[in-house]
Amino acid sequence: MVKDKEQRKKSKKYATDETGAADHRPKMPRKEYENELEKLQIELVKLQAWVKHTGSRIVLVFEGRDAAGKGGIIKRITERVSPRVFRVVALPAPNDREKSQLYVQRYIAHMPAAGEIILFDRSWYNRAGVEPVLGFCTQRQHEEFLRSCDRFENGLVNDGIKLIKYWMSVSADEQLRRFRARIEDPLRQWKLSPTDLESVRRWYDYSIARDAMFVSTDTDFAPWYIVKSDDKRRARLNCIRHLLSCIPYEDVPSETVKIPDRDTTQKYDDVAALESRRFVPDHY
Repeated sequence: MVKDKEQRKKSKKYATDETGAADHRPKMPRKEYENELEKLQIELVKLQAWVKHTGSRIVLVFEGRDAAGKGGIIKRITERVSPRVFRVVALPAPNDREKSQLYVQRYIAHMPAAGEIILFDRSWYNRAGVEPVLGFCTQRQHEEFLRSCDRFENGLVNDGIKLIKYWMSVSADEQLRRFRARIEDPLRQWKLSPTDLESVRRWYDYSIARDAMFVSTDTDFAPWYIVKSDDKRRARLNCIRHLLSCIPYEDVPSETVKIPDRDTTQKYDDVAALESRRFVPDHY
């Protein structure tokens, strides 16, 4: 891990409020949140039509600490659009074969074709944070990644891919609160992993890795955008609004849809034909 004095000095300008107190503003009212979210999701549908019409290729990278809210934002971006256009990629740990490949090889396989938007729920940036902190890669591998990542991303951008990178910034207090909520909620216990708990103990190791990542990979052609995520509702709205502002999409002309008349040439009682079949009991 890069920890020399010069690296620390350079990283100061990227400092966030992650080590400070949680955001104590009043929670955004649900009704207001849902109204604003619907407006933004309508725009996402327009973006989808434009991407399909123009054959654009877009990659969205979502990184951040455990429990920072990556999954929640991705869900709100994708819940009203087509999964054939907005494709979510959340890769598991690499298998033995993948470990022997070029590091970025398994990510390249998921890059978009024309008319696709790929959302990486964690990405090649595992090698900038999780892997070096938890000892899943060597120091040399980590440093080589930081040296070469900008060239990899420059290649994507030069090939016509729009690359947008988000770092979800959560405070120490809020991260701890979310972990405790996961422990107590049976619907969220599955989200809690040993690496999540380790992220609490190694908070400052992750901070150092984050700062080194920003210094090496926050470039003009593929900058990082930090999303303050202590307030999940505001974070989701702010992130989606910013995403839409980064892409010069326009309304795409569409044909008027007309529902055809039903063909009754072979009309019969198709409801009665099902009476002898098995139905799910009406318990509700």
